[in-house]
Amino acid sequence: MTSHKLTAEVADRSRAMRIAGALQDLLVPPPDALTVFEEPGTADADEAPTVRGWRIEAYFSEPRVPAELEADLAALLGEASPSFQPADIPDVNWVALSQAALPPVRAGRFTVHGAHDTDRVPQGPGAILIEAGEAFGTAHHATTYGCLLALDQLARTHSFKRILDLGCGSGILAIAATRAWGKARILGVDIDERSVEVADENAQTNKAAERIEFVCGGVDAPAIRRAAPFDLVVANILAAPLIELAPDIARVADAPGGIVVLSGLLNREAAAVQAAYQAQGFALLSHRRYDGWSVLTLVKRG
Repeated sequence: MTSHKLTAEVADRSRAMRIAGALQDLLVPPPDALTVFEEPGTADADEAPTVRGWRIEAYFSEPRVPAELEADLAALLGEASPSFQPADIPDVNWVALSQAALPPVRAGRFTVHGAHDTDRVPQGPGAILIEAGEAFGTAHHATTYGCLLALDQLARTHSFKRILDLGCGSGILAIAATRAWGKARILGVDIDERSVEVADENAQTNKAAERIEFVCGGVDAPAIRRAAPFDLVVANILAAPLIELAPDIARVADAPGGIVVLSGLLNREAAAVQAAYQAQGFALLSHRRYDGWSVLTLVKRG
């Protein structure tokens, strides 16, 4: 049961989202639950309240020393961390409460929502039901949100038949690909066995399991070798492994014309990732930035 809370206040929204993203996606182990709230300021009776800042609340099962957490964040982000303060919390299931509080996210043609919003979200082809839980990917974070927008944009101009979701997490991007390209075959791969199980469960919930195969492994997985080359590869991982995997991803991407969508990288890391893929014969199509995080879309030259 989550029983420890650390809070910090940040003046700037972008910085608050950047810190929250690092807590959720880079910190090991991550918080059990995480919230970011506006802190309203004061205002005269006839004026709308101002925003004083943003409050970050991180919930942990085990106690965390604030100074150690701040040092970890500073190292991950390359900037000073805000000051975190411990707080006592009641003995309730904060993970469940934070999941229920997550609103639907609209990203282009896709609307990602939890079960608590099923009756309020139109259940068309763009609706994707993903519960926050044991695997990364609910679209509330800028990296997944940015990847969904990249897929939406690509679906306007490209047709793909073989798609690889490398580091599939919750399976959200693989499921989105089935909605964008109705005849494509999709392979989702993750090194975490539980993520593969969750992704498969989510695909079944979203009636997409027939066109997606999820396997546990890395870029050298036998399933990838059998299915390659791919005309679209999506890798929402982290900057360091993306750079390391550049030759392998280039090997399994179709040429010429294979597209790769790369995310999980901070804005300051984008140039190094882009350079690694340009060295493998890719050209940049777009670089989009969301709350301090980047999404790169590149095409493989012949």
